[in-house]
Amino acid sequence: MVDSVFGPEYRAVIDGAMKKGTRSVSVNGKKVEFPTPFPSPEDWRDNMIYFLMVDRFNNPSKQPNNLPYDAKYSKFQGGTLNGIREKLDYLASMGAGALWLSPVLKNCQAQDTYHNYGIMDFLNIDPRFGTNDDMVNLVNEAHARGMYVIMDIVLNHAGDIFEYEVNGSRHAEMPWSDTAYDIYWRDEKNRGQWKDAPAKCHPDAAVWPSELRRNDFFRRKGRTDKNELEGDFCSLKEMVTEYKDTAAKHDYYPVRNILIKAYQYAIAKFDLDGFRIDTLKYIERDFELLFGNSMREFALSIGKKNFFMFGEIFDGDDKIGNYIGRHSSDEQGVIGVDASLDFPLYFVLPGVIKGNIPARSVVDMFNKRKDIQKDLLSSHGEAGKYFVTFLDNHDVKYRFYYRDPVSPAKYDPQLTMGLAALLMIQGVPCVYYGTEQGLCGHIKSNDDSDDSYIREALWGKPGGFDESHPFYKALRELTAVRSANPALRYGRQYFRQVSDVGYNFAIADSPRGVLAFSRILNETENLVVLNTNTETSWNGNVIVDYALNPVGSKWNVLYSNLASKAQYTTMEFAEGRARIVNYGGNVTNGPARAINIKLLPMEVQILGK
Repeated sequence: MVDSVFGPEYRAVIDGAMKKGTRSVSVNGKKVEFPTPFPSPEDWRDNMIYFLMVDRFNNPSKQPNNLPYDAKYSKFQGGTLNGIREKLDYLASMGAGALWLSPVLKNCQAQDTYHNYGIMDFLNIDPRFGTNDDMVNLVNEAHARGMYVIMDIVLNHAGDIFEYEVNGSRHAEMPWSDTAYDIYWRDEKNRGQWKDAPAKCHPDAAVWPSELRRNDFFRRKGRTDKNELEGDFCSLKEMVTEYKDTAAKHDYYPVRNILIKAYQYAIAKFDLDGFRIDTLKYIERDFELLFGNSMREFALSIGKKNFFMFGEIFDGDDKIGNYIGRHSSDEQGVIGVDASLDFPLYFVLPGVIKGNIPARSVVDMFNKRKDIQKDLLSSHGEAGKYFVTFLDNHDVKYRFYYRDPVSPAKYDPQLTMGLAALLMIQGVPCVYYGTEQGLCGHIKSNDDSDDSYIREALWGKPGGFDESHPFYKALRELTAVRSANPALRYGRQYFRQVSDVGYNFAIADSPRGVLAFSRILNETENLVVLNTNTETSWNGNVIVDYALNPVGSKWNVLYSNLASKAQYTTMEFAEGRARIVNYGGNVTNGPARAINIKLLPMEVQILGK
């Protein structure tokens, strides 16, 4: 067990990461050698990220602790790191280029924080998932397959490591107080034992590394909804990351320094490729900047030139803009973390695809983003690298996929259409575990407040890793199309006007309409068109780039979720022969070029030439 960020074991791991070398592992009976530390990808947009909850993905040795696999259950199911390692070929074949693992660092062992966001030891793997060596082996085998590994981390809070005492009674949570409560640090059996942080304790008690074990390093004022930067996160205890040691010769923030050292150790020990940062908006912006640059510089020092950091900022683009990209208004032009989970897109894209809100909602969102980012980005295509896009994940109430109890396969095309939009729209796409096997988070009661419904134990599902499942096959096809067409990864993005009647072109203003967008890279245009109507086919025209598409040029269907194999021809609307409503409301009358497309209900087509 590593217990100190200043001890010899810690130092040996850091020094070892500075030395370039090679490792080899056996992959399907063949020896595969790869460099260490493992180099970063040139561009993270080349990868589909697959997000899995470690406790809910797989265990090769036992069934889930609670069945049925999709029942409401908020304790440990038993997933392990070795369970993930066993399914690496399955994930690679599906097209996953990177794995985002829910937190794996050690939580309070006497508590049921199966999600593992309640860290009590920032230097060691939770033994319920495996050992430090198991984590090393998992990352090595992923690297041997050309896959990257992203670890979910927490900067705002530790686990439920102490109790509050009020009037002689003990509580895990308390409402906000302007003054600190009395606390008692928990021992290895979850009992409050010490009013002051213990100098020495059991490895399962209090908090680690030992340098964090100080009362004044924790807020101790309970939880609040009034100020994002102060207060516990439910029972998870907030650290005082802005704590300043006034006795130091220079401005010195010990809590920040300890966390920085701990997570640099994780990079070095496990050869990680990136971090997803939980509850990023709850930490001070200057700490986010310091942390991001500290991780970036450490990774560069060991040869990882594009270590990826993206944060959970459950908010709109205005808030997100404070944490990602280059802050051009700052005197030093400081760079924050690399990207954010794209909650603004999540707030609209699933609703558009399901036909609940108009396509214009997505267009409005991207135009607002373009305005916010206008001083931060050097090109229109660059925006995609700053956002990790998703249709659903463990933090929302419902999975995107809906299985109708009367007609179970009725909305299957809606999911594959959604996956196509996710992988082809601007951003780094992320797919939630089990989507490829039809997990639907079915709520079996009126209680939709428990997120365990969408955190199913995948390996408990009969045929849980079926490579012939149509959703799995769709993801494999979509990632192949994306890989073969650079414009779908890096291209500028233009939402296209469509016409139901031949010559009146506009972005769909009503639900259940058509969403169309182009991705253009240099002289290449790919077009993505979705019919979100669940009952009615669509036959209409879609605007394409005038300069890149001569009259008569042919378009092929690179992918259709309903197996259409049509070929389309570019046609021209002469000046005065079309009415095109542009974003903002101004109208032009051509000339314009377009193609006529036929789509079945819930069909998506990806076109190229």
